[in-house]
Amino acid sequence: MKNNVIIILLVLSLISCKQSTRPVQSPVTIESITYHPYGATLDAQSIMSMSNLASAYETMTSSDTVYTKVEGQIKEVCSKKGCWMKLEMGSRNDIMVRFKDYGFFIPLDAEGSVIVSGKAFISETSVEDLRHYAEDAGATKAVIEAIVRPEKTYNFEAVGALLAI
Repeated sequence: MKNNVIIILLVLSLISCKQSTRPVQSPVTIESITYHPYGATLDAQSIMSMSNLASAYETMTSSDTVYTKVEGQIKEVCSKKGCWMKLEMGSRNDIMVRFKDYGFFIPLDAEGSVIVSGKAFISETSVEDLRHYAEDAGATKAVIEAIVRPEKTYNFEAVGALLAI
């Protein structure tokens, strides 16, 4: 009997820890667009344009950060938990958006426009790591050997998001 109680308590505690992708705040309407808020409360004031953010990324080093809000189009979402998304940044690269401390997730089928608030930064993936990833993805030996330069990755750590409905 004691073991059954412990098992039931363990199951209940695991269920209560499950993160939800549903917004905990009420929908927000800004300029006739309704948004579902996720994470920290934010507004649509002082939004940096995507082109300005792209320019900022071009001049950043790995030790720089820019705290801002930006509106973008969702290109891809984590298909397992909604724990990251990629935003389109023009013809260059995409922005990899992760959510600070896994504090919130977005729906797996999220698409369209989103406003994110947080910090933009870059990181560099080494040639060794890039080759490892290519090998894991099943790339040919020629493709792996063609990787000779580190890759700059554009990152954004969001504390909150407004997802357009």
